[in-house]
Amino acid sequence: MNTDDMTMIEALTTLHEATDRQGPGDDSFSLEILRRLPELPSACTIADLGCGTGAASLLLAREFQQEILCVDTSEAFLRALTRKAESAGLEHLITTLCADMGSLDPEEHRIDLPWSEGAAYNLTFEGATRKWRPLMAEKGIAVVSELSWFGSDRPREVEDYWNAAYPEMADEQSNIESAERQGFELLFTERLPSDAWWKNYYDPLGNRLDAFGASPSRTLQEAILETRQEIELFRKYSAYFGYSFYALKAV
Repeated sequence: MNTDDMTMIEALTTLHEATDRQGPGDDSFSLEILRRLPELPSACTIADLGCGTGAASLLLAREFQQEILCVDTSEAFLRALTRKAESAGLEHLITTLCADMGSLDPEEHRIDLPWSEGAAYNLTFEGATRKWRPLMAEKGIAVVSELSWFGSDRPREVEDYWNAAYPEMADEQSNIESAERQGFELLFTERLPSDAWWKNYYDPLGNRLDAFGASPSRTLQEAILETRQEIELFRKYSAYFGYSFYALKAV
């Protein structure tokens, strides 16, 4: 690829495709969420929506020992997921689909457990729950993580940043009410601990930023600068926002 011709999407993919996660998360934390869910049918249908390179996909495959539908628009991420699945001996449980996770056909997909970590913001939380509710099997359970405000008291610097970067970002209670309007019942919420952001996401990503620090691509340099700004804001203000996991039952 000629880095001078990069788009912002290509730049962000370049920075993220070799990392285990494309957003904050933690396997042990996700397992705790899984084990708090109501019992699912023995032959349930599971989908990882906005799967990236498959951290959650592989965890779900190991835990359930059945096929996981892994949906993402990035072919590069899906290729990385396939390589990881083969390395882990899980390729027979992983089915990739390069598609818009917000445009799946309810006539083709009926899902008992849609799982999405760090990807719903692409549709907004309200948009994701609205588009995914028709895909749900009867009494299905959805687990969705979403960047959320932890309260109404927010320093101006961080509020201004997210109002510009993600103006649809809402507090947890607003997201719960939104999900209920879309036909879900809240089972529970849980906040991802801040140390998971560093250990599994920002620290590895920081190494990628350093590795591409000398790139001649203006777009890639812009992506690096914006990512460093985001990291610094989280360092200063993680008490005010973060990822909340919403466990939701279709009703």
